[in-house]
Amino acid sequence: MTKASKAAAERPGPEIRVEDVSLRYETRGGTVQALADCSLTVAGGAFACLVGPSGCGKSTLLDIVAGLAPLQDGRIGIDRGPDGQPARLAVVFQKPALFPWKTVIGNIVFGLDAQGIPRAEARARARQYIGLVGLDGFETAYPHELSGGMAQRVGIARALALQPDVLLMDEPFAAVDAQTRALLQEELRRITAHSCMTVLFVTHDVSEAVYLGDTVFVMSRRPGRIIRTVSPDTEQRDRSSGAFARITSEIFDLLAHPGAGGASHGERA
Repeated sequence: MTKASKAAAERPGPEIRVEDVSLRYETRGGTVQALADCSLTVAGGAFACLVGPSGCGKSTLLDIVAGLAPLQDGRIGIDRGPDGQPARLAVVFQKPALFPWKTVIGNIVFGLDAQGIPRAEARARARQYIGLVGLDGFETAYPHELSGGMAQRVGIARALALQPDVLLMDEPFAAVDAQTRALLQEELRRITAHSCMTVLFVTHDVSEAVYLGDTVFVMSRRPGRIIRTVSPDTEQRDRSSGAFARITSEIFDLLAHPGAGGASHGERA
């Protein structure tokens, strides 16, 4: 690695800015306002969680940031990557959507092939990330031979193997059992702890958001907007602490009663 590339790798990932984003769509019953003047900033290299009630527009906002849904009003800004090039984005969805006819390593290599990475390098990188997510020994397994949690690990490895500057995750653990979910949360914290990636993670699970997030953005019911920004400290992210119980309870109360004295956008809990 050259000095320049090493310095680039040590710089934090891109900052993400969502500024006054609104979205409306038409239904048979009339116009639905999905998002209203939604604004947030994810610091470069931070792990941010977006939490809110079902149907509030969390996934829609993530799709807009990813470029998978149109931007009607407002602005999305994503800084360049540490190498000075446009930021590379990868998305992990609730269901990993693996190719059933490809093995674990084949599913991961597919995206690398699409980037034009030489075959030998792609397979070596795929094996590296298979090990990183704890799937050593399952390289030649097919998706139907995997549990739900293992398949989701493949989806995460596939995204990480692209070595993105920005990782966008849309409720990636929602479809797995509670024990697997806890293990995947721990794995994700371990994997991203020392990376330069900027992560935006959508969830409806408040405890998951507090455990994972350097920053937690709390969304209102539809039309979705940010009603509070929380920055949990180390103690508040410790599941065994009273501080964790208190901060999760505060966010639950805010979601249940969004107009009952909640702190304004940007205030730290």
